[in-house]
Amino acid sequence: MSKRKNQVDHEDSDSDSEDTPTFIDVDFDFFNFNATNDYHAIKRLLDQLFGVDAEGLSTHALADLVLSQPDIGTTIKTDGEESSPYAFLSVLNIGVHNDNVSIKSLVEYILAKSKGDDAFHESLSTILRDPQCQVGLVLCERLVNMPVPVIPPMYRMLLDELKDAVEENEPFNLTHLIFISRVYKLTLEEEEAMTTAQQQSGKASKRHKSQNSNNETNDRSPDGVYPFHPEDEEIRKFASHHLIFPYSNAQPRNAESFGLDTAGRLMLVPAAQLTELARVLGDVFQPPGNV
Repeated sequence: MSKRKNQVDHEDSDSDSEDTPTFIDVDFDFFNFNATNDYHAIKRLLDQLFGVDAEGLSTHALADLVLSQPDIGTTIKTDGEESSPYAFLSVLNIGVHNDNVSIKSLVEYILAKSKGDDAFHESLSTILRDPQCQVGLVLCERLVNMPVPVIPPMYRMLLDELKDAVEENEPFNLTHLIFISRVYKLTLEEEEAMTTAQQQSGKASKRHKSQNSNNETNDRSPDGVYPFHPEDEEIRKFASHHLIFPYSNAQPRNAESFGLDTAGRLMLVPAAQLTELARVLGDVFQPPGNV
């Protein structure tokens, strides 16, 4: 059974009109995890989440772990429960699963990456050692072009699921949340080239100049770093620590390099802030027409 249905107007970027956006109504169904059908899609999304470092992080075991707790988190599908998910959200209690090969690998990886910020590294090291701290690893990923308004409902449902789990004495009375995500970097020259290409293609309409389909404004970031997922900028506002880190297996780049220059992002958020975070995400990323 579907947990709920959500209709989102998805913008058609191939519209022939520069001034009139075309929207397509898409029904997104929200489901619990299904270990029988979801493994391969969740594994692919985890590989996407960890980028070029995924191979060393036992994402096959991590996918199994996510699927082992079907009542915590959500998948999004468009063609029924038996179809592959286009997005997912889950949280794992690191302390409970610290013997799992994927969690061991991820904890080592996170601690190594956090060394780029001494205060962040010290905080992580402390809470991961402290038995009084219950640290949750938040995993959220989706296919490219999935509209961001589908994300807030998943966080609202996660709040209810965590509350129910705590009432049933399951180990989800979390004190801290670690978010892992992705960013990409653009040089000024790359941004200018992209702008020129958009203008020449006739796609640089007023709606693209002001806002894209994921509610992102097109103002240049001061450091040229942009999130793959717009909601990360809201999550960052709740974080006690935040860090952009280079991938271990990233290839050296030069003027001839192909594709985006990507990196990882870590954020540490007090779990007590999750309710307010979910509210803010719902306010900021409303479906078109609901603003």
